[in-house]
Amino acid sequence: MYDLILKNCNVVNENKKFESDIGIKNNRIELIASNISSESKQVVDIEGRHVIPGLIDDQVHFREPGLTHKGTIATESRAGLAGGVTSFFEMPNVNPTTTTNENLTKKFQLASQKSLSNYSFHLGGSNTNIEEIKRVDINQAAALKVFMGASTGEMLVDSLDALDDIFNYSPLIVVTHCEDPQRVKDNEKLFLEKHGTDLCAEHHHLIRDVESCYLSSSLAVRLAKKYDADLHVFHLTTEKEMELFTAGEIDGKKITAEVCVHHMYFNESYYSELGNQIKCNPSIKEESDRLALIKALNDKKIDIIATDHAPHTWEEKMMSYPDAPAGLPLVQHGLQILMDFYHQDILTLETIVEKTSHNVAKRFQIKDRGYIREGYYADLAVLDLNKPYEVSKDNILYKCGWSPFSGKTFNSSIYMTVINGYIAFQDGQVKEDLPFGMQIEFDR
Repeated sequence: MYDLILKNCNVVNENKKFESDIGIKNNRIELIASNISSESKQVVDIEGRHVIPGLIDDQVHFREPGLTHKGTIATESRAGLAGGVTSFFEMPNVNPTTTTNENLTKKFQLASQKSLSNYSFHLGGSNTNIEEIKRVDINQAAALKVFMGASTGEMLVDSLDALDDIFNYSPLIVVTHCEDPQRVKDNEKLFLEKHGTDLCAEHHHLIRDVESCYLSSSLAVRLAKKYDADLHVFHLTTEKEMELFTAGEIDGKKITAEVCVHHMYFNESYYSELGNQIKCNPSIKEESDRLALIKALNDKKIDIIATDHAPHTWEEKMMSYPDAPAGLPLVQHGLQILMDFYHQDILTLETIVEKTSHNVAKRFQIKDRGYIREGYYADLAVLDLNKPYEVSKDNILYKCGWSPFSGKTFNSSIYMTVINGYIAFQDGQVKEDLPFGMQIEFDR
């Protein structure tokens, strides 16, 4: 007997679209076939809606421990389920920072009691923790996160000796935030002198400019080539940086690239309307950069799409521009942004699936997730491409309670999210009795 059968699915998986039923048993996909008539504890007719692998978001900030007024593992993983995200890798810039193996282990323990979706965590690099990096369990940590950019406190890695050691000795993929700290600092000084108290969010992309990104990302690529290291560059934002990456399938690439949904959606013209709401690092830049990112995605220069979900309270975001923190909440609405791109003929469904699930599983060597395959965990997102969805105060699930998309109507809705064989979200509601998510396993 099956635990769950999904009938009449329009499956999008591994560059194919086909109609099928999906039979689920013991957390996993047992059978994919045109007509499954076996007994099941539960049968749901999907009525021709599109079924894709649940998203694996390799870049989120859930703010726990230490910053839980902004978000928690429980609240943000719940919001993610409403957005079709079934697995996440969370960032190390919490309090205390995840720069030791002890703190990494504590985060896994925390997630096992709180996370509603599947989880892993990045170990964080610093100028001084190379011994911790060498000792990390490669089958536990997702990757090694290195902040090569300003404003990350003790986690800023600005020592060239430390960077040499990290790229030389890290047993994990090095994932980077690339902005040149000195360039940003110099720009901040210039703009403050010029504009004084009139300094505002509209200056953000000029302070954290194209050159600051290029200087840092080109350094990361040089170091990766020097030490033959595995490098994945997070949240690229500029046309200029695209020259650093090679077009082609992700298989066999040692240097890979990523774009985030907000850098694909917004450009500098939105600062006048949304201000600090879209202040983020690296910054949202010009329309030419936005279009170049989308082109690079379709040309297979960019391999993965993520959200960089980074919630802050509304009060924090309403502070003056210099004081307002960078980052915005996105994990609930990232897939709907991508569905709008599908409706606009900018991205195919097959590309969206490849960049949000398949390639993440490949790049990080995730075991038994990221695909709709027999024997794999039943992590699925069901899309209603024909049902519009308006973002409102009433349906925003982030702990911070706001979204830059508030009042916007997306063309598509998330109809259902299935995680480890359980229906986690359906018809706008996260199920209250949902089991905790699982720790993500790796094949390394």
